[in-house]
Amino acid sequence: MTLLQVPSDDWLDALGAARAHGIGATLVTILETEGSAPREGGTKMLVTAAGQTGSIGGGHLELKALEKARVLLADAAALPQIERYALGPSLGQCCGGTVTLLFEPFAAAAWNVWIFGAGHVGKALVHQLAGLPLRAILADARPEQFPDALPANCTKLVEPVLEDAVKDVPPGAAALVMTHSHDLDLILVERLLRRGDLAYVGLIGSASKRKRFEARLSAKGVDWKDLVCPIGLTEIDSKHPHAIAIGVAAQLLQRRAASAEAARPVPELAAVRSPR
Repeated sequence: MTLLQVPSDDWLDALGAARAHGIGATLVTILETEGSAPREGGTKMLVTAAGQTGSIGGGHLELKALEKARVLLADAAALPQIERYALGPSLGQCCGGTVTLLFEPFAAAAWNVWIFGAGHVGKALVHQLAGLPLRAILADARPEQFPDALPANCTKLVEPVLEDAVKDVPPGAAALVMTHSHDLDLILVERLLRRGDLAYVGLIGSASKRKRFEARLSAKGVDWKDLVCPIGLTEIDSKHPHAIAIGVAAQLLQRRAASAEAARPVPELAAVRSPR
């Protein structure tokens, strides 16, 4: 599955996919037109950093709209904006009318957690993450593995070739590997670690599993030092899926808090006057 892989005019499904996967997007709507215009009022176009769904008519007007939509995403804008464009020589369009556009930015999720494997622990983990300010993706190749209901902040991703979904994980996300196959686990871990732009890469398993993976990853030239395995808090000594999930959720929160603290600017020391 490729994100936003929807029909070219299906902006609503594209917006749903973007929101579900934590991808920032700007919805551009033609509010009104005066005179001749390439598209009618109500026409919509969804814009992400990587592409678009739909069209407001093409030409220089659409190019300017794409530029503004992506500026709003880059600036993490929260409020809608309205712009009026005259379709004259300045835009290189001879329609002669005017178009008023509404730009509605939808910011990307600040925290994304991807779970590869919808087994007992994967299903338990998404419920431990329910209600937290994050977007969770539960990914598996087997549709029958998913529960009937998922928390509001979690989306299921059915990917027949599970490792293909690694490219869709946004930078800075946390990724956890817990599939039914050690061979698939290795492929996923290798691809995730090679990315080099993820905040957390975790692998379910024991210390002995980690040693086996270290040897196999080293043979492939992969730096495994940032791999978290075993996952979860060591103080929670239980193999129950929900207990493991609680420990993993707590570890993710700890890592998130530590990362935020490390990124916080150090306050400048107040100038100290020497006594006269």
